[in-house]
Amino acid sequence: MTDHKQMIDTYRRAAELNLSDPLRAGSLLRFPHYGQLVMTGDLHGHERNFDKLVRFCDLRRAAVRHVILHELVHGDPDPVNGLDTSARLLFKAAQWKIDFPEQVHFLMSNHELAQLSGHEVTKGGRNVSEDFVHGLIKLYGEQHAVEIMEAIEDFLASYPLAGITPNRVFLSHSLPNFRDLPRFRPDILDRVLSREQLARDGSVHMLVWGREHPAELLEQLGEIYDAELFIVGHQPQATGYEVQENRLLILASDHDHGVFTTIDLGKPVTMEMLVEKIRLYVAVP
Repeated sequence: MTDHKQMIDTYRRAAELNLSDPLRAGSLLRFPHYGQLVMTGDLHGHERNFDKLVRFCDLRRAAVRHVILHELVHGDPDPVNGLDTSARLLFKAAQWKIDFPEQVHFLMSNHELAQLSGHEVTKGGRNVSEDFVHGLIKLYGEQHAVEIMEAIEDFLASYPLAGITPNRVFLSHSLPNFRDLPRFRPDILDRVLSREQLARDGSVHMLVWGREHPAELLEQLGEIYDAELFIVGHQPQATGYEVQENRLLILASDHDHGVFTTIDLGKPVTMEMLVEKIRLYVAVP
């Protein structure tokens, strides 16, 4: 097992790299006009799919490939011990960031925001925020878990909120509800937010928790962010993905039918092309 001091150092170093990411402007990632971007859905502690993603991306050989990760925490209980062991995946992802700091990127999600803010989130009848901490204690001991959790919170607080590609694809964990749009502050992407600002029940919450995205909302957000297409997670997808209004692609990466997609950053892109590029994790050797 990794030494707890090494874990703490890893999370804090990864947090520093998130904040100094050369693609980052405020809380927005602006991707270059070349290379490829791999966009995932919620992973929720699914280590097997993550390991397949790492093999597919092969970042050591693909120097102009980027990958976005989000919603890594709050997995299903381990079938052997009943614990939420998603901290193991979070650590793997933080280490991946350190290994490839200019290629691995994160986005804030509702579960990570809730864990950071200490808010209760229920999934399958469980308080998954409490289960995450309980799993951390069981894995690493209560004394070490407190220190590790502090470092994890620093790491989560360093996440940007969204990304945009040069071919006008907007990437985020979710989008605000239509009814919340009049109160939503699009300029939250213009600056790095403090941990206190992240914890407030405001525009960040609207961005990562929203559901129901009709064509009118996508049209308005497209004008605000100069985006034609949107890719998100957040909403469970039994078959791996769903297309809404021919502008919004919802991905799920946290089960055996989970998927990811790729974007060629140097060419025009359509929804049909995004769907054509979808890959099943189970199809990755």
